[in-house]
Amino acid sequence: MRGVEKAAEKRSLFERVVEFISPGPDSRDELIESLADAEQRELIEPESRAMLEGVIRMADMTAGDVMVAAPRMDLLDINAPYDDLLASVIETAHSRFPVYDGERDNIIGILMAKDLLKLQRAPELNLRTLLRPAVFVPESKGLNELLRDFRSNRNHLALVVDEFGSTAGLITIEDVLEEIVGEIEDEFDERDGESGIVSLADGTYRVAGDADIAAVNQSFGVDLPEIEFDTIGGLVADQLGRVPRRGESVDAGGLRFSVMLTRGGAVRWFRVARMPPGSPADEGAA
Repeated sequence: MRGVEKAAEKRSLFERVVEFISPGPDSRDELIESLADAEQRELIEPESRAMLEGVIRMADMTAGDVMVAAPRMDLLDINAPYDDLLASVIETAHSRFPVYDGERDNIIGILMAKDLLKLQRAPELNLRTLLRPAVFVPESKGLNELLRDFRSNRNHLALVVDEFGSTAGLITIEDVLEEIVGEIEDEFDERDGESGIVSLADGTYRVAGDADIAAVNQSFGVDLPEIEFDTIGGLVADQLGRVPRRGESVDAGGLRFSVMLTRGGAVRWFRVARMPPGSPADEGAA
């Protein structure tokens, strides 16, 4: 009897999916409601429902909705010394970088971080010979179409241009996939213990945006306020008046919090350094 009921539920869900194919002003919302109902009936897992909803919502999204805006792009200067290029690659921890010549808007190609090793072994090589062609897409390009292009061309990064041909930002295949499956963790996101505080070779620290303020106070021997906020990301955002962007810094309690990585409108990692004694950076914002 239970099997008959399950079959009826599945048929009901299928019928509602068929109804979605027919045009209607509320068809998309109705399908999302049907997915929620299917989850409640244990026909699909919560993770599957979230992914299906991501696919549905992504149909209306464009590259301009998901891109990293041009001012926050991490670029490399073709004329920069090798040591400066290597330092930028290590600090930002990306695998691909747009490279510009002269002005930031003049993108001449994409450099794979691993290709810098070739320069180290053969300094006589010209960096320009290691660049790969840059792919440019309009802001209006749909994410569904962009994902197909990424897969067919085996390309993982595209520059987004506005209607005037200027660089508006960049988008990666990871940015698109995260709209479907949620945030993708990588080795840069790993935690070293529950506190999310990792010491770095240069004497600074990498601190997770959701690290407890109490853990930061204990680790650094400071007295940041714990009354209004639970996490260091919330405290820093309040100091600045908004969510910080990559590369921005905020000084508080004798510490400088520099944004290393943002995802989904929140700071994932800060680089934290102690301020020199006597510096005017107690509770202010930079």
